[in-house]
Amino acid sequence: MARLHLFDLDGTLLRGTTSPVEISRQLGLEAEALALDEAISAGLIGPPEYAAQVHALWSGLTEAHVTAAFDGAPWLERIREVWEEIRRQGGYCAVVSLSPSFFVEKLLGWGAHPAHGSRFPAVPFTEPVDPTGVLSAAAKVEIADRLCAEFGVARADCVAYGDSLSDRDLFGAVPVSVAVNADSHLSGLATHSYLGGDLWEAYELVRHDR
Repeated sequence: MARLHLFDLDGTLLRGTTSPVEISRQLGLEAEALALDEAISAGLIGPPEYAAQVHALWSGLTEAHVTAAFDGAPWLERIREVWEEIRRQGGYCAVVSLSPSFFVEKLLGWGAHPAHGSRFPAVPFTEPVDPTGVLSAAAKVEIADRLCAEFGVARADCVAYGDSLSDRDLFGAVPVSVAVNADSHLSGLATHSYLGGDLWEAYELVRHDR
């Protein structure tokens, strides 16, 4: 039976940072983005408020900024090699992230089957972000279920990779999970834990799990 591998982005595929911080760095607004990351991590704001505030922060954002942020970000090593191997084994790899869709979807070029993020307007912005398109921890599970139906697999065939509070619901919904450089929110929830900078090493922990 094929397996569906579900990857978080911020703090997971990106090590020690988030895509909003990397994008904001291109605009000289890294400190402001870090403050927003701390606020949402502490539960002081929710995903819709976070999305609205980073949208406001990025009034001068261009596609060149987004590309520079993506190309310069501290990605884990061997992401593409892992996804190539998953495909070779007949499986599926998906990215499901609360981060902006215009950044998350760039991972389609690295071999992700689908890449789901919070819906933002096209860059440069000419309209506000729609809060109904902003994802949540619960939405990750809903998307996983939709992908299971699309690919003809069950939750029992899913593997989740994540690092933080936004991954708790998904870790509770699937049988196999890998906490990647994770914080305390995932303590005791993951099947496996990985600390390091190479996705292949994390993938090896579940490669033969069934």
